Amino acid sequence: MVGFGTTVAEPALLVIADKAAGISSGRIDAFVLRMVVAFSVGFAIVIGVWRIIKGHPIHYYIIAGYILVVAATFFLPKEIVGLAFDLGGVTTSTVTVPLVAALGIGLASTIKGRNPVLDGFGLIAFASLTPMIFVQFYGIYVYQFIEASEIVIPVVTNIPETAAAFDFNLLSLLKGIVSVAFDVIPILGVILFFQYIILKKPVENLKEVIIGFGLVIIGLDAFIIGLEMGLFSLGETMALQLTQNDSNIIIYSFAFMIGFSTTMAEPSLTAIAKKAKEISDGKINDFVLRLFVAVGVAIGISLGAFRIVNGGDIVYYIMVGYMLVIALTFIAPKYIIPIAYDSGGVTTSTVTVPLVAALGLGLATNIPGRDPLIDGFGLIAFASLFPMITVMAYGVITERMGIKGQHELEEIHLDELRHALEDAENMGLSTVNVHGTDKRHSYKMQFSAVHVIVPHNREEKALLAAKEAGARGVTIMTAHGMGLEEMANFYNRLHSDSTDSNLMFITPTRKVNNMIKTIMNTLDITGEGDGISYSYPITNLKGLTLKSSDL
Repeated sequence: MVGFGTTVAEPALLVIADKAAGISSGRIDAFVLRMVVAFSVGFAIVIGVWRIIKGHPIHYYIIAGYILVVAATFFLPKEIVGLAFDLGGVTTSTVTVPLVAALGIGLASTIKGRNPVLDGFGLIAFASLTPMIFVQFYGIYVYQFIEASEIVIPVVTNIPETAAAFDFNLLSLLKGIVSVAFDVIPILGVILFFQYIILKKPVENLKEVIIGFGLVIIGLDAFIIGLEMGLFSLGETMALQLTQNDSNIIIYSFAFMIGFSTTMAEPSLTAIAKKAKEISDGKINDFVLRLFVAVGVAIGISLGAFRIVNGGDIVYYIMVGYMLVIALTFIAPKYIIPIAYDSGGVTTSTVTVPLVAALGLGLATNIPGRDPLIDGFGLIAFASLFPMITVMAYGVITERMGIKGQHELEEIHLDELRHALEDAENMGLSTVNVHGTDKRHSYKMQFSAVHVIVPHNREEKALLAAKEAGARGVTIMTAHGMGLEEMANFYNRLHSDSTDSNLMFITPTRKVNNMIKTIMNTLDITGEGDGISYSYPITNLKGLTLKSSDL
């Protein structure tokens, strides 16, 4: 009931249904078309909720749906193919996306054993797929049994080069608000029915909820008027001016840039991207996700414009795209697949649909040999299809780059610390700290202590020699040395000030010989120089700090 009610109120669906009725010679009834689409979305969300409850993988359902969509196109009249594909994208717009996304993620978060990332996303994909199938069968019926009207409503023909002024009057505004109210109030009725009759619980902040619905009614009516006044009119005018230019590259460039910019501005996409980042534990970057979706839409609309300009059946383009989606489904990481499917529906929302639909209809109207009904629809389908491909590609890239979620990084860090602590307690291993990090490294290696005892005035020379030989640290202790002569009468020297420095270097045993040899030669210890150098092996070493390059 929520799926049906929200779809009936979709402003983009209202506009597209009216356009389809106007250029189908009366075969397509705008109201009936909306009911068919709304029923299909309600049916889709039932299937989607059943999948979440059962825990089935989403791609089996989606792939089966794609096969059914493609198979049905071979029995369709050409006039209905593009419209059917487009209505799959139009259904997931301003009103539908927030409620449907919240329903899916909420169910997956509260049902035991379900994952919000793997199971929560996907309802929008169902809501995009089933309308294509239902509209296809509706199209077969109307073109088989309903005759064309003698009066054809000229909706997109003879487009003026400037947008027409919109006639404002109080009566038309009130009629618009009443019409939207009849579409939105059933949603409120569904929610209140389930809340009070089925769940038997009162609605919290009922006053605010009712005021909110009132604002929704006013806002949707203003939005629909805005579509007709601004975006649709502007899109049609742009299409006329583009077709009068001799360069097709300009058309494709405009299609690419308008697809990218409108998608980046989509409020529904922003909301879904933030939710994806939140429940993927930061593995998905919301801005990068929006970027990949926008690039997919831009590529899709450019390719759709190419099809209109050069001719060709839309079904072949769509079939290749679906095959690519299916192939990527088996390659992409599981967590990105439901999000990718949903991205295809979210992209065709508040801002994108009016401009893209107007662009397609305008191009097909003004390019010789093109039919608005056959060729004009379809751009929205391209804008829904290609984001799935680019988002799955984003998932593959992040997986190859080894990007981890916040909790995964914390678990890895805890594991490293846990292993380090376990190793540190192993007395058979030497445990050193890694310089510049909070990591430890325990391993089997023999270490030795090298002592150099020299007079204070030779301390610096000894340090430089040790550093040259590979020493990475030193412990400096004061010493008071007495030679053979002093030992004969040492009592009067016991409390004298220190005369020597005792330098202790802890180093891997393999470096000892080179270190002592370098110090010995530099300070001439075995010649005329004063000092002693010696080493001994040490065990149970813990707490030494080394650079990772030394390790």
